Amino acid sequence: MSVPRHWRNQIPRYRLEGVECVSCGSKHFPARPRCQCGSTEFKPYRLPETGRVVTWTVIRNPPKDFERYAPYVVALVELDDGVRILTQLTDVSPQEVSKDMRVEAVFRRVKEDGAEGLILYGYKFRPVFT
Repeated sequence: MSVPRHWRNQIPRYRLEGVECVSCGSKHFPARPRCQCGSTEFKPYRLPETGRVVTWTVIRNPPKDFERYAPYVVALVELDDGVRILTQLTDVSPQEVSKDMRVEAVFRRVKEDGAEGLILYGYKFRPVFT
């Protein structure tokens, strides 16, 4: 990933920020150029950092650069405001994941761009510890 692209993607990656349509109030993550209502006017929207697991899959044969994480869980998480996002779960084994499991956003290392490159961080979700 190039340095300029990295900085352009910083806000949604580091702040879990989406957009809200000015016309109809629909919330989107990631941001999109046009809402389902046809509007192109959006304002920034801070997404909640907690939600629940809707469904998930276990990645056992990962793509290049993710081999060391295998097996890992990728889940569809419905945030507390109803927005759904696809994310990696962390701090949990695949056998422990369950439907409606409460999760919270955490900031974790996602990938390294080579030995001398950028270390990329981003959001993942983990079980809420009560």
